[in-house]
Amino acid sequence: MRILYLALTLLLSGCAAFTTTPQAPPPPTQQAQEISRAQSVGLPKLGTITATTRGSPDDAQRAIAAKANQAGAVYYQILMLDETTIPSFWYTTAILYGAPSSGTAAQQ
Repeated sequence: MRILYLALTLLLSGCAAFTTTPQAPPPPTQQAQEISRAQSVGLPKLGTITATTRGSPDDAQRAIAAKANQAGAVYYQILMLDETTIPSFWYTTAILYGAPSSGTAAQQ
């Protein structure tokens, strides 16, 4: 019986890890800004971008930031940053977001 309670407790606490409390994104600037999942609630999605870069994870993040700026995005959220099978080659995927609408800002 204890094992059943333990399994149920672990299952329920694991589900709580997937819920996020919405947070307001930072004010828009001239450069696209990286945001968290909690800050993306209510923002209009513009699309996704990818980058493959030789170097370090920081180089891959800078490549995504540059592509987000080129696309005219206000915010971006990096979904994945992983080294490929070739050492020092990094693959990154991100979602691009636009500016919040006036209705969304009033709700937050």
